[in-house]
Amino acid sequence: MPHSELPSEREIPMSCKSYPTQLTLLFTVVLVALVAGVAIVRATAAPQDGAAAPNAGAAQKQEEKDKESAKRKLSEGVAMVDECFATSLVCAYCHSNTAQSNAMRDAEHSPVAPFNLWDSTMMAHAARDPLWRAAVSVEVAANPTRRAAIEAKCLRCHSPMAAAERQHSLSSISMDVLYNKDAPNHQLALDGVSCTACHQIDPKNLGTPESFSGGFDIFPGKRIYGPHAQPRGGPMVNFSGGFTPEQGAHISKSSLCATCHTLFTKPLDKDGNEHDIEFPEQTPYLEWRNSIYNDEVASPSPEARTCQQCHMPQKGADGVKIRTRIARNPAGRDFGGLAPRDSFSRHVFVGGNTLIPAILRDNAKALGVGTPAYAFNATIEAAKEQLRERSARVSVVDVSRAAGKLRFGVKVENLAGHKLPSAHPTRRTWLRVVIKDRDETVLFRSGGHDGNGALVDRSGKLLATERRGAGYQPHYDVVRSDEQVQIFEAILGDLDGKVTYSLMQAASYLKDNRLLPRGWRPDHPDAKATAPAGLGGDTDFVGGQDTTRYEVAVPDGQRLAIEVTLLHQVLGSRFAAELLAWDTPEVREFAGYYEKADRTPDLMGEVNVAVPAKP
Repeated sequence: MPHSELPSEREIPMSCKSYPTQLTLLFTVVLVALVAGVAIVRATAAPQDGAAAPNAGAAQKQEEKDKESAKRKLSEGVAMVDECFATSLVCAYCHSNTAQSNAMRDAEHSPVAPFNLWDSTMMAHAARDPLWRAAVSVEVAANPTRRAAIEAKCLRCHSPMAAAERQHSLSSISMDVLYNKDAPNHQLALDGVSCTACHQIDPKNLGTPESFSGGFDIFPGKRIYGPHAQPRGGPMVNFSGGFTPEQGAHISKSSLCATCHTLFTKPLDKDGNEHDIEFPEQTPYLEWRNSIYNDEVASPSPEARTCQQCHMPQKGADGVKIRTRIARNPAGRDFGGLAPRDSFSRHVFVGGNTLIPAILRDNAKALGVGTPAYAFNATIEAAKEQLRERSARVSVVDVSRAAGKLRFGVKVENLAGHKLPSAHPTRRTWLRVVIKDRDETVLFRSGGHDGNGALVDRSGKLLATERRGAGYQPHYDVVRSDEQVQIFEAILGDLDGKVTYSLMQAASYLKDNRLLPRGWRPDHPDAKATAPAGLGGDTDFVGGQDTTRYEVAVPDGQRLAIEVTLLHQVLGSRFAAELLAWDTPEVREFAGYYEKADRTPDLMGEVNVAVPAKP
């Protein structure tokens, strides 16, 4: 079945709790009688108070854990509208593909409806992501007195509709909203980063520090912003429960994404006291702003592109600009008189995460996920292609050999509009460099990994830096041994300057050698928040690239082969070791999925070079 076609056998469960008075009789009839859609069933789990308890083998302890986990079964997603928001299934009534409609199709007639493409993305599953929920539970366990603040901070961007509703009602929000089906805004919380969250963000403070860290504004009034001029409002008002479309140019600007993709935190000490330090935990927008891709300057580069242009392309898979009707009627057929539109963005939100979509796909029943497997497959393949084709370029430079030494450089160029990797520090990218002789015997291997993506030496032994509590690989200007691996990553430091894997205790970067975007400047206003750290004086680590030098002892008089591979992990094995050491219901849940998952690193680039026997 083609990606994003809507299977007719999947019906939308109805729950019209808290429909506003604008909801017409026609809308109610449409919801109950005419619509074929998608039932989404998803699952999450709640954190516990207190520090992590040691594992106990007693049957009673295990029984208590099992009971605690059992309480965290989630209800199905439903189509519902309240005073300010609607779940995505309501939007799907007109913005999903059906076989009877020609709307929302690219030049090859492939389905590109917003709901169907979004449904398998990390945006759709932001609140259900088992890795995120495990990470939140660990932050709470490490900082138990700050539970309320931590959960509210995280839910602001992972469950933005529920968080905004609680803000409007001047009430607090906790992770309980995901697990307690009777909690107010439960369904909105489960719906993640959904349609009526992003499309209702007000433009007034975008791009300012006040808008960062979840500082978006959504006001009552049900105004839905889109990129198109003179939208036809009647169908949306009648069929969505009173939402009114308006043109809003800001919906296509990077500053909209910045509200959640720029995150500053204030570090906590071991007693839970907050210190007045603004730590730039995640800064893709600021990295982009300090690059050649920034289109917010007076004279943008010819290469300037917004977040949306990369992650929500307006061309089909065939490379042709999409021109199509942007909706169909709730009965599954085309609206009469609705003209095709340009500037139609595919809501694929393509990134580099292949692990979590695969876990959601492979554990759909356990997690209560209703998204079809083929949709997750398409999202995973799109991420792999993004990593492989549009993220980095690798080359071998300055090869020389003399007196039993082989010397060369590996140049990595960042093609992304932000650091590589960017955002959450679980991610890492590294170089695997192998030197073989003419008989294919491995003479040197740096960055080798086992079947689960953990770094190993040439003999296959786990590197010490992959173990919990050990040190970390520094940034290398020159690599001389198998145990040295060039890993592009962020290593956090706490208030005492010690390594921490708690984001809420992070006060600085001990190492941040994630590749800078092209055009990054140290004199830019955003340089302080995005500066590298721990480079050890590496002068060729500059905007857009870095070259790592290798010096390896080799036998004279033989042809040699250099094999270089650039690899990527969404969850680095070392970070996973630190996370999985905690004993919370969410960590135990995630560990079960993670152990079964394919953890093979994703390919970002490769190059092979033959070295002649004589210089």
